[in-house]
Amino acid sequence: MKYQEVASGILEGVGGESNVRSVEHCNTRLRFSLIDRSKADKAAVETVPGVIAVVDSGGQFQVVVGNRVREIYTELGLAERQAGDSEDTRPAAGGLGARVIELITSIFTPVIWVLAGSGLLKALLAVGAKLSPSFGGSTTYAILFTAGDAVFQFLPFLLAVTSSRRFKADLMTALALAGSLVYANTLGVLPGPDGTTQTLQAFYNGGGDLTFAGIPVVMIAYLGSVIPIIVAVYAQSHLERLLKRVIPDAIRNFSVPLVTLVIIVPVTFLALGPVAHYVGVWLSDGVDWLWGLSPFAGGIIIGGLWQVFVMFGLHWGFVPVIIQQVTTEGVSMLVGPTFAAVFAQGGAVLAVFLRTRNPQIKAVAGTASISALLAGITEPAIYGVTLRYKRPFVMALIAGSIGGGIIGASHSAPSSLVLPGGITLGSAVDVGNFGLLLIGSAVAVVLGFVLTFVTFKERELTAPADTPATPSTADQPEPATGTASASVAVAVRTKPLELLAPVAGTVVALADVPDKVFASGAIGDGAGLAPAGGEVRAPLDATVITMMPHAYGLRTDDGVEVLVHVGIDTVKLKGRHFHPAVAEGDRVRPGDLLVEFDPEAVRDAGCDPVTVVLVTAKAGYAEVESKTGDLLTGDAFLTLQP
Repeated sequence: MKYQEVASGILEGVGGESNVRSVEHCNTRLRFSLIDRSKADKAAVETVPGVIAVVDSGGQFQVVVGNRVREIYTELGLAERQAGDSEDTRPAAGGLGARVIELITSIFTPVIWVLAGSGLLKALLAVGAKLSPSFGGSTTYAILFTAGDAVFQFLPFLLAVTSSRRFKADLMTALALAGSLVYANTLGVLPGPDGTTQTLQAFYNGGGDLTFAGIPVVMIAYLGSVIPIIVAVYAQSHLERLLKRVIPDAIRNFSVPLVTLVIIVPVTFLALGPVAHYVGVWLSDGVDWLWGLSPFAGGIIIGGLWQVFVMFGLHWGFVPVIIQQVTTEGVSMLVGPTFAAVFAQGGAVLAVFLRTRNPQIKAVAGTASISALLAGITEPAIYGVTLRYKRPFVMALIAGSIGGGIIGASHSAPSSLVLPGGITLGSAVDVGNFGLLLIGSAVAVVLGFVLTFVTFKERELTAPADTPATPSTADQPEPATGTASASVAVAVRTKPLELLAPVAGTVVALADVPDKVFASGAIGDGAGLAPAGGEVRAPLDATVITMMPHAYGLRTDDGVEVLVHVGIDTVKLKGRHFHPAVAEGDRVRPGDLLVEFDPEAVRDAGCDPVTVVLVTAKAGYAEVESKTGDLLTGDAFLTLQP
């Protein structure tokens, strides 16, 4: 392929350089934002040698060119025209949905690949630590983990860069804003105990009266946050435009950044940050709630329809939620079933490779099957093969839905932000039932292959230009989760951590807990307590990160996460017989009251009142040990061993 000729043909087809507002690329496609869409000739671009397909979706003119997208992008000579850099200030074309998709892609696309690369490094480290526990406790592991986790910890800096481009805000001021948010969580600025200094967040978490000009400040965790910096830079862009109109030229260069920081930083701490943070949390919790209704059904939907979502650009709507979940919760179950979606396409295109007699299709199908099954890049398979025959694409959707359902039931997903593919399967080794995820992936491949092989008909081939444009999962970031929250670096553990009994009662081994999901260990390791009373107290020093009347998610400062679940199937009681004593965001000490409940009323309602304590994120600890017999509230219960 002569990249310069391909680039020239594409540029001519989109109406020339003067018609390009901005252009970026993802894994297999060029994404143009055009000034005048009517000047672009879609049919002409599709005829350029090397172009697989053209997608006009989400307010973008997308040209699919496959794995050589970087080389062709370079030959365009428009690298400086990224989203937000054009002088043309007209809004992107399309309705509200298209503009939202364009906004999300312009902010997140440039950071996707460094996130994916860092996520793959973390995935490889997780596999290495699983195979060799001594490696997982070494300083070599710690240094490499630092390299992989840094981008997730300091994500606000990356998003400040892309947001400033999109909103036409000053880049250096945007980075200063991001630095202010991260500073509050990392560097000491207030007097602390014993003559030390403490961060604003530590002061706030410790019960300090944190105010700005007498106004109370709600200090949230900005490390790894997603939405707050985007909202802050958006506000910055509007303030800068106003200031540039009123501040004299002689003092504008330093006055605009000065006034912007003095106004935007406090406003972000007081309002923008907390509101944006809780919007993200509510979105994440909403997805978790829906997913919790039926992980199997959720897996069927994601595994079966993910490629269709991508076809219409709808997958970008999931991206902020997925990244939010990964950076705050350490897991996004939405990602697991996408493995089935990708593998099903790989199996289908492999069947076409074996059945077709068309030498051109066979050549494309052979390489496309390898790209899909190993690297998770499915666009060559979809555009070059399965959609051209149509039926293989449908068979792959069916196979993906079945495999996705199995993976959804496994409660397993990658432990880092990766593209779903064969080389990244190991990233889910420590999350949920990894064996069941492997089974679901295998079912998707085999079923996609068999259904396509049996139903394949050569005469159904259609021209690429006649087929609908369907992007692949290669274009979206695939975050993942791990045994530790992605927003907290996993330390090398040297001492055990002890959890106290939250309620008096008799210890119930996890395998004997009357709930198959809990008993399987899919959610985490731990044990149950058949309660002798109705007061449930905090088992360790932590922050309440999730709260339902019957279930409490706790996270320690160094990333250990614990679930205290009162009763089996008590969600159906909808809070009846439960009296919570804490709220999300509260800080609790060992022995602090979490909830009061009536065990007898719970039992009379048809629910077992056994209280389950699970370590859902070990954050570097190797295993969980449980006491046996009868315990009093506050007795040693679970021990996390390094």
